[in-house]
Amino acid sequence: MIIIGELINASRNAVKTAIEDKDAETIAALAVDQAQAGADYIDVNAGIFVGKEPEYLKWLVETVQAATDKPCAIDSPDPAAVETALAVHDRVAMINSISLEKERYDALLPIVAGTDLKIIALCMSDEGMPQTVDDRMKIADKLVNGLVQNNVAVENIFVDPLVQPVSIDGRYGLEFVNSIKKIRETWPGIHTACGLSNISYGLPGRKYLNRAFMIQAIAKGLDGAIINPLDKGMMASILLAELLSGKDDFCMNYLKGYRAGLIEDQQQSGQNG
Repeated sequence: MIIIGELINASRNAVKTAIEDKDAETIAALAVDQAQAGADYIDVNAGIFVGKEPEYLKWLVETVQAATDKPCAIDSPDPAAVETALAVHDRVAMINSISLEKERYDALLPIVAGTDLKIIALCMSDEGMPQTVDDRMKIADKLVNGLVQNNVAVENIFVDPLVQPVSIDGRYGLEFVNSIKKIRETWPGIHTACGLSNISYGLPGRKYLNRAFMIQAIAKGLDGAIINPLDKGMMASILLAELLSGKDDFCMNYLKGYRAGLIEDQQQSGQNG
């Protein structure tokens, strides 16, 4: 599983304040904590700062790279902000994200074309949110083919079929995981990713629903997720799902996680109610 740590996002009050104050210590600590917990990419988002996003996103990339060897997921639909951040990024970054919305697609495609950048491709178009597997596949087909035709390798594409709340429609979870399966079958070597927590929006006990949904999605082929890697319960669920889905040779990751206390932590939590 490719983990994209989600915590450096300006929509969080503590991060917003740290960005405004140029508090490098706070941002660096968040980056290091996520990296140590298992993040492969550190997402950086300064989207709430209209007019200052390029400046702040650049500062976030510089701060994260000074603190950890993990690459950044540059989280912005603004091409100016993305280009400014990429100019100071010295590793292979991830771009979060392109979509089939014309304005966004036309702005970001020239930036990613012919590069080794990793690209999250959202199954979103100007027609709105997809509802079914077929809706998602129609958008994914145009997105993937467009990227490949512009010299983006299939293995650098992470298709996000978009998670929608089951509180609105109980079929949304199944439509999502079945989309994951079909995407992986249609384009061998492609990756999938998502911001998974939207599945539980509006419901109590969200963390338990999120963990169960993660297990279901991994069984269908999900291999990337934008999550909080400091959530030990979620990280344990990922280990369990990958083991039971045949994606953990010789149980090595599971055993490593057990020795690190992830699995034991879950057992203790259950005993304590």
